[in-house]
Amino acid sequence: MPAASDLATLDARSREIFREIVENYLATGEPVGSRTLSKLGALQLSPASIRNIMADLAALGLLDAPHAMAGRRPTQTGLRFFVDSLLELGDLAPEERREIEHQITDAGRSPQDVLGAASELLSGLAGGAGLVLSPTRDAPVKHAELVSIGPAQALLVLVFEDGQIENRLVSAPPGLTQSALAEATNYLNARFKGKTLSEARAAAAEALARDKAALDAAAADLVNRGLVEWSGEDPLAGRSLIVRGRANLLSGEAAADLDRVKRLFDDLEKSKELAQLLDLAREGEAVRIFIGSENPLFSLSGSSLIVAPYMSAERKVVGALGIIGPTRLNYARVIPVVDYTARVVGRVLGRANVE
Repeated sequence: MPAASDLATLDARSREIFREIVENYLATGEPVGSRTLSKLGALQLSPASIRNIMADLAALGLLDAPHAMAGRRPTQTGLRFFVDSLLELGDLAPEERREIEHQITDAGRSPQDVLGAASELLSGLAGGAGLVLSPTRDAPVKHAELVSIGPAQALLVLVFEDGQIENRLVSAPPGLTQSALAEATNYLNARFKGKTLSEARAAAAEALARDKAALDAAAADLVNRGLVEWSGEDPLAGRSLIVRGRANLLSGEAAADLDRVKRLFDDLEKSKELAQLLDLAREGEAVRIFIGSENPLFSLSGSSLIVAPYMSAERKVVGALGIIGPTRLNYARVIPVVDYTARVVGRVLGRANVE
């Protein structure tokens, strides 16, 4: 990767040629040649002069060529430089803002309906697959119930004070009796009720270390397994990942590279890794952009992810949403779409929680 000092020394002419190459490539998906650039009146340079500048840009690692006789296209490093230094973001037209507001506010009252509509909308407006990670559950627990569903599994049913219900599978210790199951249920209710999941986990774990000897061995084992399997180490614990618009990834020139698309589809099935990637957006309040191998999950599929956090009414980051597609995304359009959609989703969910 070129040093930042090398990029900073690029003169205005080199930057303009590089911008033209990237914008043409993003629009067409084709490498750009010197003759094409020379026909642009604004440059007023001969093909030979342009070729020399393109060679310098390639030496910096900003451009490459798919084969010897082709034009040039931006590398991953070049795309990152373009996005960070040269990209001019457009603003959404008023009618686009109204459409985003309309689709999300009319989706329904439940958070799942709102988030599903946001994922669908993103895939439609931005042309990739829309991704939405639902908020971490922060409503207090009203009731917990453990139910045996087989010799090695139990089902934990959590009822929250906001009316939502979640079911989670927990591995059960051998020889679990109904009385041990009831004892474990009573123990969890005593420590979960009225607390959020994160508060309840901490309280139950601390109490278990103190009370383990007083509990039936099987009940204590079940509670202990539950605390491990409900721990915050699972990025999808108590949450859902919504992916819409996979078919968009098969359209246009992407269909010619089915191996890349297959790898991307495989990546999209890795829910936990994808949730962890989306959670990176929660570290700040701005849109984040991952290009190609900048994230290991998509390093082989040559994809870009544009992701933004959405916030509660108290300006607390609660979830994330975004778009994944080829590195040849229309960044100038997709970034404001993702940013505005995140703001609308946060506002609508915040209003629903107040009502």
